[in-house]
Amino acid sequence: MKSPLDSSAPLPEAIPGNPAEKPSLAPAFTLLLLAPIIAEVLMGATRISVIYVLIPEIMVWGCGALMIREAVRRWRAGWASMILLGLALAVAEECVIQQTSLAPLVGAQHVYGRFFGVNWIYLLGLLVYECVWVVLVPVELTEMLFPARRHQPWLRKRGLAISGIVFLIGSYIAWYAWTQRARPMVFHLPKYQPPLLDIAIALAAILLLILAALRLRTVRLSEPGRASSAPRPWFVGLATFLLSLLCFLLIGLAYGAAPRLPFRIAMVGGFVWAAFSLMLIRGWASSAGWREMHRFALVFGALLASMSAGFITLAGGALPIDWIGKSVLNVIAVVLMIRLGQKLRLREALKS
Repeated sequence: MKSPLDSSAPLPEAIPGNPAEKPSLAPAFTLLLLAPIIAEVLMGATRISVIYVLIPEIMVWGCGALMIREAVRRWRAGWASMILLGLALAVAEECVIQQTSLAPLVGAQHVYGRFFGVNWIYLLGLLVYECVWVVLVPVELTEMLFPARRHQPWLRKRGLAISGIVFLIGSYIAWYAWTQRARPMVFHLPKYQPPLLDIAIALAAILLLILAALRLRTVRLSEPGRASSAPRPWFVGLATFLLSLLCFLLIGLAYGAAPRLPFRIAMVGGFVWAAFSLMLIRGWASSAGWREMHRFALVFGALLASMSAGFITLAGGALPIDWIGKSVLNVIAVVLMIRLGQKLRLREALKS
């Protein structure tokens, strides 16, 4: 069985059967919704009291995740390319669209990790968060829901072009709503215009990440079938849950959770944690016996961590409807994930 991290795995034809037959758009629309719902709503960053902001989030996060997934499948690439493209989307969000990693943080107790006009600790945490919970987790979950379409593109060229246009429009809406309206009118902070050099560097970084993703489309991240056996799915889920919580700890440091902690220790620790997590999952995915339930455990563990840590974000003056809404949605998400896990287990049992 090919590893999900194997970027050289052969893929079937994009759209089998009659070329004129219009493929189902259900997987594409599912990913459009799951990306912002997982990253924003279930986590609690987008509260029920302002749920209307889900519309531009679908335009940015949903279309961004969908275009990344389409590019990876059309290139016949794998998770190496998807990670790099996810980082490119995160850089675009943090430094070009909403510029939250360049402007002084809203609600931070202390100025921590900000040098040369960049919130470095926050940027590192959000690069990981947006790559994983906006792109990797929603894509993997959607492909579990539509296993027959896992290796196929879900859009034709026209749909891909429309997604790109919607993404650009949503990006402008998100930029204007946050930088020109929310910061000065809601949080009573002065408008912040990052230096053009910072924007140019961010755009260059995005381009380099895209080129690297294209270059690495044939590079294999794992070696399927290693002698060591894969750990049990419950252990994979638990380890993923604990490792994912460290991402939110890193973001908490950016908001002044431990102002006396030396910046270098936090930054180096963040890089070590991210590299260790990637290498650990890579090793697991290369082991013999790595199956669908292991991938499900990865997704479920990461999802539980984001939902759990997200309750901390509500501590800053959330309305009762926000607490109730998040709690209800989280319970629904857990129930649906348990049902999906049962179906996947039955699917594996029928194959064996």
